[in-house]
Amino acid sequence: MNAITRSIIAAALLAGAAPSSAAPLDDKTRKEVIDGIVTNMRESYVFPQVAAQVETALRKAERRGEYARISDPQAFAEKLTADVFAVAHDKHIGVDYSEEPLPPLGAARAKDPAALAKWQQATARRNFAIPRVEVLPGNVGYIKMTNFLPAELAGETFAAAMKFVGNSDALVIDLRDNRGGNPAMVAFVLSYLLPPDTHINDFYNRVEDSTRQMWSYPVVPGGPYGSGKPVYVLTNSVTISAAEELAYDIQQNKRGAIVGETTAGGANPGGTVALGEHFSVFIPTGRAINPVSKTNWEGVGVVPDTRAESAKALDVAYRMALAQLKAGASAERQEEIDDAIAALGPAG
Repeated sequence: MNAITRSIIAAALLAGAAPSSAAPLDDKTRKEVIDGIVTNMRESYVFPQVAAQVETALRKAERRGEYARISDPQAFAEKLTADVFAVAHDKHIGVDYSEEPLPPLGAARAKDPAALAKWQQATARRNFAIPRVEVLPGNVGYIKMTNFLPAELAGETFAAAMKFVGNSDALVIDLRDNRGGNPAMVAFVLSYLLPPDTHINDFYNRVEDSTRQMWSYPVVPGGPYGSGKPVYVLTNSVTISAAEELAYDIQQNKRGAIVGETTAGGANPGGTVALGEHFSVFIPTGRAINPVSKTNWEGVGVVPDTRAESAKALDVAYRMALAQLKAGASAERQEEIDDAIAALGPAG
């Protein structure tokens, strides 16, 4: 669920990318990458038996010469990703290629002040993955999130966003195309919407052989949004990982409605590991366990309560919010809501 690494779902989405302009692969690099995938999966992939099956499949393909025939690095990464996915069926696993030498990743970045500062500056320029916040006519709040960055970075900006929409009567959280990220940030976001000290999720980690519980905060900056206000979460087929977790937790706690498309179905958190200077692989080291369902969304995604095409999801959710707010409202408030509905024009 680390959204700040290389794209954790590149493998699931890549299809027919144009060959790169990089130098052709050599046998040494191919072996280094394949050995790195096998070793890292054997040591840390959340399902050891599956890791063994992946190793068998990659070694068979290697002996058959399937990889030796590939000279383009990007095509090599895509082939490896496809071969691993064919066995593991895990949408988080992905081999990635970078023409530029890879920057420090994960723990290595945290130990490199220059790399960490550069990454933090880049996330700040993206407004910590919260590009749009507004109050729509009819007093419906709207927050767009493209990733879930660590709460210590994005928490202040999200708190400001919640302060901005705090007086709205309903809230739409837009997670369409959100590639996931940090589960602690999910807990922070949900702390504005769920009662204090709500058990949100558990994460089992194979490397540590431990389970981490995630709970909503007892107190949040600016105060909670309000447990009685309607909440709508927008999703599409690209929504994955931590973004799916937020939608799934909202759904399991019956706190709001999911509107849009069934999500990608990637629930196994992990991290990116460098395989030499130009290749990396995302290895899921854990799995999510929701305290309500006792399972997660891996492989099946989060099924929306109201289905809508991605491009129409906001319009559908906005209309639903206005209709819900209109019910039982005063005559004056109903008139205001009717004006907002009329401004939208015909549905569909």
